[in-house]
Amino acid sequence: MFLTKKHLSRRTTLKGLGISMGLPLLDAMIPAATALAATAAVPKPRVGFFYIPHGMIMDNTPYGKEVDAWTPSGSGANFTLNKIMKPMEKYKHQLTSIANLENMASAGSVHTLNPATWLSAVRPDGSQPGAHMSTTLDQVIAAKVGQETALPSLELAAETTIQSAACGGGAGACYYSTTLSFRNDHTPLPMEFNPRKVFLQLFGEGDTDVERQLISRQTTSILDLITDRTNALKAQLGTQDQRVMDNYLETVREIEHRLEKAKARDLSKIKLPEAPVGELDNFDQQVGMMFDLVALAYQANLTRVASYIMVAEGTNRTYNFINVPDSFHPLSHHANDRERLRKLTLVQTWHMEQFAKFVDKMANTPDGDGSLLDHSLFSVRLRT
Repeated sequence: MFLTKKHLSRRTTLKGLGISMGLPLLDAMIPAATALAATAAVPKPRVGFFYIPHGMIMDNTPYGKEVDAWTPSGSGANFTLNKIMKPMEKYKHQLTSIANLENMASAGSVHTLNPATWLSAVRPDGSQPGAHMSTTLDQVIAAKVGQETALPSLELAAETTIQSAACGGGAGACYYSTTLSFRNDHTPLPMEFNPRKVFLQLFGEGDTDVERQLISRQTTSILDLITDRTNALKAQLGTQDQRVMDNYLETVREIEHRLEKAKARDLSKIKLPEAPVGELDNFDQQVGMMFDLVALAYQANLTRVASYIMVAEGTNRTYNFINVPDSFHPLSHHANDRERLRKLTLVQTWHMEQFAKFVDKMANTPDGDGSLLDHSLFSVRLRT
C-alpha cells in the first residue's frame, strides 16, 4: 500500500503585486509516509556569528577572581556559568565556552582589526591599496549552504559601525573595523543597521522604482498585498500548520507595525540632520529588532548565514536604560576602577541577555522534527 497526499513545495511563496514572501517549514511540505530526511523539507543548518566588542571582565585585573564575572567553572554536571553568561543558564547543556585562544591577526591594533579578523584569522596586508585580507568564515559557509536561499548571507549591526575610535587609525582602517564579513580578499561586506532596509531586503516591495511607487501608494504592508493568497493557502493546511502560519504572519505584522511606528515619529519641533528612516530611538529595542529580523529570516529560509555586530567597535553608546550613563568604549578603558568595572559588567551582561532572548525565540520556533535552535550553530565573540 502506498500512502499519498498533496504536499507543498519547500520553495512555496506567497505572491502579491511586486513581492514574494517566503514561508516557514510546514507539515504540508512533507509527503505522506516519507522520512523527513529523505525530503526537500529536511531542516537546513543555520549559522550565526554575534559580535560584542571591548572585552569581558575576567581574571585579568589586579582583583583576580574577586571581580571575574565571565569565566565559568567546573565541567559536566558541575559546569557553572558566571554572572555575564548567567542569562544562558537554561541552555548551558548546549553551550561550549572556549578560553585561552589568541588571534594574532589583530595583535597591537587595539580596535581597528578586531571585527574583520575574528572570522578570518588573517592579518590584513597594509602595504596594498584598498582592502586586502581574506574570505571570512561566514562567507565560506555561505558558499556551501547559502546558495539555495534568496540571500546567501545577512550582515547586520545595531548601529553604524563607522566609529572614529576604531577606524581613525590611518588609510584603510575602516575596511576592517566596520564589518565581520569579507566575501573575498578585496570585498568587505557592509553591516546594515537600518531595520527597515533589512526588512525590505528580506521581503521586497517591488523590483523597479515604478513598482515600488505603486505599492507604496496602495499599502505599506506586504501582508496586505498577499491576503487572498494567504487565506487560500491556509484553507489547504491542517490545524498545526495553520497555527504555525498564524504565528509567523503575526511576527511579520508586528515588525511592520514597529517599523511604521518608527517612521511616524513627530520631530517637527526639533531640527535634526538627515537620519536613516527606520532606525529606532531606543537602543534596547533596536538590538532586539535586529535579532527578530535574523530569526524571521532563518524561519522563512531566506538566509542560513547571519553575522551581527550587537554594538560597534569603538562605540560611545550609553546604556541609561540599565542605569549606566557612561559611554561603552571609554568605560571599557576602566583602569581597574571598581565602579567602572561594575558598570562594564552590567553592560556586558545586558548584551548576553539580548542574545539569550534570541536563543529563546529560536528554541520556541518549530522546524521540521525539532526547533530552529536544534538546527543552528551560533558563535558569540567576546574579546578579553
